[in-house]
Amino acid sequence: MTTHPPSAPQEVSRADRSAAIAVTAFPAFILAGAALAFFVPEPFAPLRSYITYFLMIIMFGMGLTLTIPDFKTVAKRPIPVVIGVVAQFVIMPLGAVAVAKLLNLDSAIAVGLLMLGSVPGGTASNVIAYLAKGDVALSVAMTSVSTLVAPIMTPIIMLLLAGENVDVNARGMAWTLAQTVLLPVLGGLVLRYLLDAWMEKIAPVLPWISIIGIGGVVFPTVAANRSALLSVGLIVFVAVILHNVLGFLLGYFSARFTGLPESYRRTVAIEVGTQSAGLASGMAGKFFTPEAALPGAVAAVMHNINGAIYASIVRRFPTERDAGVDKREAVTATAR
Repeated sequence: MTTHPPSAPQEVSRADRSAAIAVTAFPAFILAGAALAFFVPEPFAPLRSYITYFLMIIMFGMGLTLTIPDFKTVAKRPIPVVIGVVAQFVIMPLGAVAVAKLLNLDSAIAVGLLMLGSVPGGTASNVIAYLAKGDVALSVAMTSVSTLVAPIMTPIIMLLLAGENVDVNARGMAWTLAQTVLLPVLGGLVLRYLLDAWMEKIAPVLPWISIIGIGGVVFPTVAANRSALLSVGLIVFVAVILHNVLGFLLGYFSARFTGLPESYRRTVAIEVGTQSAGLASGMAGKFFTPEAALPGAVAAVMHNINGAIYASIVRRFPTERDAGVDKREAVTATAR
């Protein structure tokens, strides 16, 4: 769901409409499909065999939205990118452990929440950063870097924090992440580079590729865990929301503590708090238990709803960019 800053008033209105549709339609689609899978699970259950392929579709769709200039941002502004990525892989895993202990979560749900905290940032964060008046280029760079290092970081974090009683197949996890994340993203990036002009024409369709892929992960997960949702559904929602809010708060203040400007702080907060929920659900279901996939399935809806709420609140307050615009307008008025 990568988006880029508009350059003209007409483009602003189009981008606003497109971003609003993406943020609202995505959780609505996932919520409606999940509800249907809950009440009528039979048609969705067979899709569990294809979850790995749906994950590859999600990541391939992300790769198609990336461009070479997105990676130039990393070279131009490495410090904010490093701060954001480090904060994400520290705050969210430790936050998952803290929330699991606070709520005394079942071991399966706890490991699923840890998986949610250990995966890279979600591509919806780029749209949310735009709506929140954050730095979109920085958001894309952070998402890209966290995604590319996930095959290394995610297994290490799970090994360190999952606990002695949880069997973590780190090697298998790393290989699966390389297959389902790294290779599809790189493949999409290469295709975008080779066919950039054509890709620009179909760019509005690209976000829906990832959305359908996430649905292909979440819907069979819900269908397979109908009884578990009836017994632990509420506590899973509470855990996911608390974990998400913790990510936003600590992400923002970590950026503030390191002296980053307001637009960067909002971006880091969003990048830290918004995880690749579909990937978390698919990985947890594959390497642990079906119940462990529930936090990721719930997060696929709640992270986007909470992100939209966060954006609607913070966009009312000025950033350093708004202050710069006001200052230039004042200078222009004085010159006249």
